[in-house]
Amino acid sequence: MRIVYRAVFLVVAIALILFAVSNRGTVSIAFWPLPFLADVPLYLLCFLTLSIGALFGVGAASFGRRRDRRELRARRRQIESLQRELAATQSQLKDPQVKDMPPGKTPIRQLRQMPESEPAQ
Repeated sequence: MRIVYRAVFLVVAIALILFAVSNRGTVSIAFWPLPFLADVPLYLLCFLTLSIGALFGVGAASFGRRRDRRELRARRRQIESLQRELAATQSQLKDPQVKDMPPGKTPIRQLRQMPESEPAQ
């Protein structure tokens, strides 16, 4: 899997380098409300645009997963609470005879015999 990842990375890197070399011409960028004018290479403008878009995408995805993370934290707290409650209940239910027995052995409890009823006629 690592070889496939590196091969894909190498192909993408070569494509980006070829794009940058092919588009070295400068482009003038003006920001309308501001009186500034910037001359930047076309490849840099494309890379910056893609980078800013990726950052916005990561931010939007993180914002969207916020509810899932909150629900996960609540469920973890609930699981921990239930585990504590289960441990407390188990400690209350332990039979004092079980503590004296060797490990792996359990006490055999005698069952009461049901009284024999009269045969059905």
